[in-house]
Amino acid sequence: MSSGYMGKIAYVNLTTREVKFVDTEPYEQWIGGHGMASALFWDYCEDKTIEPFDPKNLIVIAANPFSGTIVPTAAARVEITGIGSFAEPEWYTRSSMGGRIGPGMKRAGFDAFMVTGRSETPVWINVIDGKVTIEDATDLMELDAWDTQIEIQKRVAGVDVGEWYDIEKTDFGGSTMQRPAVMAIAPISQEPRLGRVGGIVHDASHIAAQTGFAAVWGSKNLKAVSFTGAQSFTVADPNALMNLRREVYEKSVYKVDHPDNIPYDGHFMTHIFNLPTRGLGLSNFSYIPMRPEACEGCNGACRAMYPDGIGNESFCIIFNWGKGSIEPEETGRHNAHLLNRWGINGFEIDTTSYLYSLYKRGIAGPGKQIDSGDLDWSTYGTHEFAKQVLTKMVNRDGDIGALADGVARAAKAWGTWDEDQRTGLLVHPQWGYYEHYAPQVESEWGYGSVFGERDINEHYFNFQVYWMPKSTMTLLEKPPLQTAKELAETLSYSTGLDPMSFDYSENSTYSDARLDMVVWSRHWTRVWTQSLTFCDWSWCGIHANYNDPYGDYRWDMDSYMCKFYKAVTGKDITRESALELGHKIFTLDKAIWTLQGRHRDQEVFSDYVYDRPNPEDALYPMFIDGKWGYHSGKGRTLDREKFEDFKTRFYVREGWDPATGWPMRSTLEEMDLGNVADALETAGRLGAE
Repeated sequence: MSSGYMGKIAYVNLTTREVKFVDTEPYEQWIGGHGMASALFWDYCEDKTIEPFDPKNLIVIAANPFSGTIVPTAAARVEITGIGSFAEPEWYTRSSMGGRIGPGMKRAGFDAFMVTGRSETPVWINVIDGKVTIEDATDLMELDAWDTQIEIQKRVAGVDVGEWYDIEKTDFGGSTMQRPAVMAIAPISQEPRLGRVGGIVHDASHIAAQTGFAAVWGSKNLKAVSFTGAQSFTVADPNALMNLRREVYEKSVYKVDHPDNIPYDGHFMTHIFNLPTRGLGLSNFSYIPMRPEACEGCNGACRAMYPDGIGNESFCIIFNWGKGSIEPEETGRHNAHLLNRWGINGFEIDTTSYLYSLYKRGIAGPGKQIDSGDLDWSTYGTHEFAKQVLTKMVNRDGDIGALADGVARAAKAWGTWDEDQRTGLLVHPQWGYYEHYAPQVESEWGYGSVFGERDINEHYFNFQVYWMPKSTMTLLEKPPLQTAKELAETLSYSTGLDPMSFDYSENSTYSDARLDMVVWSRHWTRVWTQSLTFCDWSWCGIHANYNDPYGDYRWDMDSYMCKFYKAVTGKDITRESALELGHKIFTLDKAIWTLQGRHRDQEVFSDYVYDRPNPEDALYPMFIDGKWGYHSGKGRTLDREKFEDFKTRFYVREGWDPATGWPMRSTLEEMDLGNVADALETAGRLGAE
């Protein structure tokens, strides 16, 4: 067993009540997180063509060597995989979660945790110092996600939060003040509701919500999983780890003794890395005292805790869910509070606005095509209106209750999807997910999502190419921190890509340079942000370190990450070998999707992406008429034929059959995945050479 690992993986079958342990060592080659989870899913999910609510569906929660260490932003997160219930179609998919789960799982003795089967009665799983028990959850089923965690923490610890308690004396034992790390679901995700918009919640607002895994847990009669323990693992070079963390801190964190060196980039100042107590995305709440909150082991503190506990740890777009013009800030904070407690995906941001548009069109209302029952439309935009809608979702009350499965599925049930996705009233570009950024302009985000299985939610370039110019030039009306040319060169330095990969002009949308960027990103994120779980939000500014208090924005991030890996595991990894592993993980995922029926004909965007001009007037770096500058992508559409050609070229680069998008045997065997090629061939889905 290598440094950084516990050496053991748990497998729980809720149908048979079987608990067994698997040796980690054969899976170390996949590192951890997503890579390890995909390999485990391949080996332990016997039928990968099943639907998400089939008891045989396997959910994997995977930590990694960095979990429980002090590696900045990577010490707490886990990757969760399985067949999700949210997207259409219902593919093998992924989600992630920060907080304390990764370290909690490892202190409890495990590198990963697998759950399959279905219990006949409600249960929760209790993991203490290497021991796994299945507990009765009958009396927990009406509790929300927060109260469930609190009750389980009391049962495990036997004391109130903040007091010392003894861990059960197994092989290790000991005393701790650490609260048990609990993941729980709320009633919206439980039988008989099985709301696909529900999420698995940890602590106040760490939530795996974009995939419908909570409803999968609900279908298994699984209410929660709790991790507690006092076990430890070795780190190969603790001194190197400490020194590397200090270097990162010096380059990327606010300095109390150098307050004048804070960049004036409004977006970054507002939501994360520079100002203490300003750790709450896209909202300032300057009128409320607060304290910063960080995931375990993180060198930043991007979340906030409030005196009244309303909206604790909430982040980013969740503060805008259901928010109207009446008391907008407080409305958002109180809405976030309900979303967290009731375990509901806050990124379904158009839930109330789309519903209101249907009311204004005369489609929704009392006795209308979409019967809204007693919903009080006069309160639209208030917390009261949001609470009414959420209550109907939780209870699956009437037509409005269809929103428990997400806006896209609800629109299809209501008969409004076809028209509204064509006109762009519904901006859900792929797989039923709400549009994060305009795929006609920020095409690497759109391409990554449509070539994958969900909205990628990866900000590795987005911070720099979208938010930096938007924050400085648009919001603050000040010069950008870097010129467009400097930005392209900085990103080129940190990635090894050509500067033209960061040209967002229309001519570059289908270029070979953009293809390089898409291929790079699909492989890079599978390793660094999804297997080693460096936080997508706060890992030192991602690829241009705008948080450097001394103005050196260039950032050799890959070099630091490779050094952290060496310090923890004692093993070497390079930029090139990491990208090769990322290609292998992504190809294994593609093989799973292929078995599930995936074909290139399905990898297309909603009609509005091709037909409706992009309305957003955001600024991006563009190379136009031989000059770099910041320009708008407003009015742009995606060309169907050019996208299809780009898709063909992408498949060729990945080693997949361009006619079907299926992996080829030669590609799989080169990756030592001959058994995967055999499975595809048996299913009649092996790509032609």
